[in-house]
Amino acid sequence: MIGESTARSTTTRRLEARGHGGLTGMLRPGRVLNLSGLILFALAFSLPTIWLVLTSFKRESEYASYPVTILPAVPQLGNYVLAVTFFPYLTYVMHSVVLAGSFTVLTVLTSSAAGFAFSRHRGVPGRNLLFGIVLATMMVPGLVTLVPQYMVFSYFHLINSYWPWILWGLSGSPFHIFLFRQFFLSIPRELEDAAEVDGCGKFRIFWQIFLPNSLPAIAASAIFSFTWVWGDWLYPSLFLSDDITTLAVKLATAYVDPHQNPLITLTMAGVVIYVLPMVIVFFLAQKYIIQGVVTTGLKG
Repeated sequence: MIGESTARSTTTRRLEARGHGGLTGMLRPGRVLNLSGLILFALAFSLPTIWLVLTSFKRESEYASYPVTILPAVPQLGNYVLAVTFFPYLTYVMHSVVLAGSFTVLTVLTSSAAGFAFSRHRGVPGRNLLFGIVLATMMVPGLVTLVPQYMVFSYFHLINSYWPWILWGLSGSPFHIFLFRQFFLSIPRELEDAAEVDGCGKFRIFWQIFLPNSLPAIAASAIFSFTWVWGDWLYPSLFLSDDITTLAVKLATAYVDPHQNPLITLTMAGVVIYVLPMVIVFFLAQKYIIQGVVTTGLKG
């Protein structure tokens, strides 16, 4: 009994000392300073978002008042109801979903196939040169190719349609090709050799073995592709007419009064609803996004 009580007291003292040491480590000046800096930077970068949300709950007269008020006097929840009924909001949501969804599916499929080819077809002459050309296209800004692309699509009468995004998706994305190529390089060669012994061809190896085992890369590629189309304003505003454009373009001009004056608080409410799905998706899939991006550098 004495031995057991002594052992228990020793264990208790160790646990207390460990807990005290952990608390002391958390309260070290350097760590407190780093944590304070992170909190300040997080608040600074969050200020536009906070202001956006607060403005969406204000009256229009309250937004234009001086001096500026930070908090709304009475939160106007009706702004959100009016934001989705002021114009056919859901119709333009569907336009964005269809356009972004089709582009995402095609980009993931074609980029993963190209990444598989670059990572596994090692005996193809000029493979490294071609991959270098693909990476070199990442250095070309999109604005440089905007006018030539518009001229080409206009010549083939593809303006005011979703065909440009379909063709962009079919051509793949250099960044996503690189993402899948690096991820596929991390898969053991023995897995592919065993499948070939069992009689699997290259397409079956890609479709039934590599693709199902690349969920992090697929998640990262899908989120990046969908977000690019969902949040893009420039290309839809140039390539699409008002009746088939995306929600991002419509939000910029839809909320106006009879005198064509912008309704800022309604616009802010519409924008909050617009960005909320992407925020939710990102927080739900951030583990896969980070894992997919990190694993791209495992092998070169």
